[in-house]
Amino acid sequence: MELPRFGHDVTADDVAAAVQACGAAVVEQFVPADEVAALVAELAPFRDATPSGRNEFEGFDTRRIYALFAKVRGFDRLAVDPLVLGVLDRILGEHYQLSGPVGIDIGPGESPQGLHQDDIVYPLPFPHPPVVLNTMWALDDFTEENGATRVVLGSHDTSAQDRPDPTTAVTATMPAGSVMFYVGTVWHEGGANRTDRRRLGVILEYVVSWLRAQETHVLAVPPEIARTLRPRLQELLGYNIFPPFLGYVDGRHPRRTLEGSA
Repeated sequence: MELPRFGHDVTADDVAAAVQACGAAVVEQFVPADEVAALVAELAPFRDATPSGRNEFEGFDTRRIYALFAKVRGFDRLAVDPLVLGVLDRILGEHYQLSGPVGIDIGPGESPQGLHQDDIVYPLPFPHPPVVLNTMWALDDFTEENGATRVVLGSHDTSAQDRPDPTTAVTATMPAGSVMFYVGTVWHEGGANRTDRRRLGVILEYVVSWLRAQETHVLAVPPEIARTLRPRLQELLGYNIFPPFLGYVDGRHPRRTLEGSA
């Protein structure tokens, strides 16, 4: 099985079908080069200020920039891009939110992360319908040598939860500006960085709205910032209702609280 790859003019139907079949798919050079450069520049001060990881999973030579939407504005557009939302609609359904948006800056010498599934944090019986969809945005070229994500294609579509043989994983190489979509049940890992340069990517992870997001965005993103964001992004950051009423504040839609409405 090969990793499905598409150009920037692909449809959400095509990407969703490929993800459902293989567990992952790449849209190459989806973000223009000048926008990639602007994103890298905006993240630069946070890369410098962020300490390395605290454990093997975070990566002792990896810097993880949490509370992303409190710190930078460059991903506001990408988080609600029509292609991204179209793929989410087809895989997760109508109601979902951001879960763990994180900048991942893998340093020289970093070891492989270890195969894992992103939705393992939820105690759900397996198999189950998709509840997590992740997007990995490459801000540098992702290569075999610098820590590109490795994915065991097809591993999302099995009743077995045993960790696959790491040698069966394929490396999701992709040029800067590309994005990889992958479901929460597919086994994957951050690769080893065997170069002398850091490798920057950003994950925008989404989860169905009836599950708790990994990051508590309504605290991580101050209300004074959240009020300035477009309404769709506010919803994705937790100011939403899963019908009929999950997520209310004092019996009302949380956006009314954000707006200061009675």
